[in-house]
Amino acid sequence: MTGRYRQTGFGVIAALVIMVLLASLAAVVIRTSTGQQAASGQDITATYANQAARAGVEWGLYQALTSSTCNTNQVLNFTTQNGFTVVVNCTQTNFNEGVNATGAAIGKTIYVIDSIACNAAACPNAAAAARGDYVERRRMATAGATQAGPPNPGAACN
Repeated sequence: MTGRYRQTGFGVIAALVIMVLLASLAAVVIRTSTGQQAASGQDITATYANQAARAGVEWGLYQALTSSTCNTNQVLNFTTQNGFTVVVNCTQTNFNEGVNATGAAIGKTIYVIDSIACNAAACPNAAAAARGDYVERRRMATAGATQAGPPNPGAACN
């Protein structure tokens, strides 16, 4: 009978080991799930930032190409829609490229639109970059415009 008492408690030890392993597995699953949810949230926020920067580029191109307005540090406030601020900068370069049929210079303008979107009050924001939820995206576009001359109907084609 003494041999029988020596084996008592082995099942309890095995059960405790299994419980510890299952608890560790549950902790790993919870930690991984939390990390994935945080990464998914950051990905969605980055998508919003990218779209806000794109909207800034399109707004700047519209201003430049329809009214020849090229301003720097134009702030678009999308905080009520998606929480982003967009800063749009435009640079304009004018030059002449060749001559038309009448010998007049053909004027050209190159616009460079730079748009920065971030989820802070001002963009770019180095101080806010230390936050874990700060997102910033930059988009740039270049467009060219030619100053149109008066049409010359009936003229010979060259």
